[in-house]
Amino acid sequence: MPKFIFVAGGVMSGIGKGVATASIGRILQSKGFKVTAVKIDPYVNVDAGTMNPVEHGEVFVTDDGTECDQDLGNYERFLDENLSTDNYITTGRVYQAVINRERNLEYGGRCVEVVPDIPNEVISRITKSAKKNRADFVLIEIGGTVGEYQNMLFLEAARMMKLRTPKDILFILVSYVPVPKIIGEMKTKPTQYAVRTLNSAGIQPDIILARSVVPLDEPRKRKISIFCNISRENVISAPDIESIYEVPISFEKDKLGIKILKKFNLKPKTKEDLRDWKKLVKTIKTAQNPIKIGIVGKYFKTGEFVLKDSYISVIEAIKHSCWFYKRKPKIYWLNAENYETNPKSVKELKNYNGIIVPGGFGSRGVNGKIKAIEFCRKNKIPFLGLCFGMQLAVIEFARNVCELKKANSIELSPDCQEPVIDVMPDQKALLKEKKYGATMRLGAYKCKIKLKTISFRAYKCSDISERHRHRYELNNAFKEVLEQKGMVMAGINPERNLVEIIELKNHPFFVATQFHPEFKSRPLNPHPLFREFIRTCIKK
Repeated sequence: MPKFIFVAGGVMSGIGKGVATASIGRILQSKGFKVTAVKIDPYVNVDAGTMNPVEHGEVFVTDDGTECDQDLGNYERFLDENLSTDNYITTGRVYQAVINRERNLEYGGRCVEVVPDIPNEVISRITKSAKKNRADFVLIEIGGTVGEYQNMLFLEAARMMKLRTPKDILFILVSYVPVPKIIGEMKTKPTQYAVRTLNSAGIQPDIILARSVVPLDEPRKRKISIFCNISRENVISAPDIESIYEVPISFEKDKLGIKILKKFNLKPKTKEDLRDWKKLVKTIKTAQNPIKIGIVGKYFKTGEFVLKDSYISVIEAIKHSCWFYKRKPKIYWLNAENYETNPKSVKELKNYNGIIVPGGFGSRGVNGKIKAIEFCRKNKIPFLGLCFGMQLAVIEFARNVCELKKANSIELSPDCQEPVIDVMPDQKALLKEKKYGATMRLGAYKCKIKLKTISFRAYKCSDISERHRHRYELNNAFKEVLEQKGMVMAGINPERNLVEIIELKNHPFFVATQFHPEFKSRPLNPHPLFREFIRTCIKK
């Protein structure tokens, strides 16, 4: 029987439940157990595909094409496992499944109720994930914080599972312990209220991960222990640290893994071994020589704040490759719209070792991105384009090198006369019927790489598979003219003859991909294209 660990949040969102969940998974892996992780999103959205990245953060994509919360990216990076649609649950999915089942008379004509039928559907999905992944441990992160109305049914599912198999369920609360500047003292009262709220849902946490700007001292641990009805040894200090990859090491200082196994009356299957992880953390802490990478985007401004979560997988992929070469990543946010209002400011790109233009949708900031791509092409600055970044690189090259002055994307200009970026004929029919969901190329697709290209040098093989999330493609009608002027179609999808990778001749590194390589980068195994990009940045 697999063991189930529910991870809930207290006081406020954004305190690192996803990283905590992923870190616990890595710790249990190091003790010889098979681990998988499930994210529960309280949104009524069926998936994350229609969510605004500025509000919700990056939309992560799995091999099977599931558009999901960015926390699944954290799970994959920490666990080094490919997850699937069974690892993602939303309110929308759960209600949709129950309603469909009721319409199909699968409830035998009885009255279908919110409780217990909605929690039972949640439980069914959690146990299905355990079975499919053949997991010893299933970590279930409940999005948001305790006390939110939309979380009640997921907490109810957790309570019901505990009632049925009490020895197989563990509850962990990740709660914030603030240190108000004006007071200068760590305050535990918000966590006490969070635990009381969790108690009101019929759940008592077994372990509390106390997030704060500094480590918990003994008086605070003792207070949380007394007022939250939990032994002092199960109050784990989780202070702010420089890198998320240090979190498993930090947790193990309090022997979190052994404490979890003790709760389940289990022993490690192997000797504790986070050797590679500790080596990674040492590199992160000691790397000195900086590599300056500029990201030209538009999804990181929300009011007066910068939201890095919009491009979290890109950021992590850059870090992984920099650390591979023992270099310190320095990432800069470059707003594409600035290059539209002040074209001369694009010269600032010379200050960076390399430039990335990531994915995106819509026309805002497009001309600024195209100016940035042109500057990188002309000035031999290492450039990596991702998805939309590739499409804009094709448009820039078509306009300024092939002299197709009206070149554009159908997305940006539906009536454009030279659509170098277009949709497939079968997609057009669906778009006319406003069936937008069926027109996306989602998930893993094969790619055949040409010999003697930068991409082949990076991958060291011809046959690869990468994840997609896009609707528009390079129009094959323009392939010949683009190739005649020096564009290399370095990667092709063999099933549909679609261009996956473009490169430019006589440039140290000008590579753009229709897929999202960042989704498959791991801290101990950086993605080949990012690794080659950073290697060129160092060399240049």
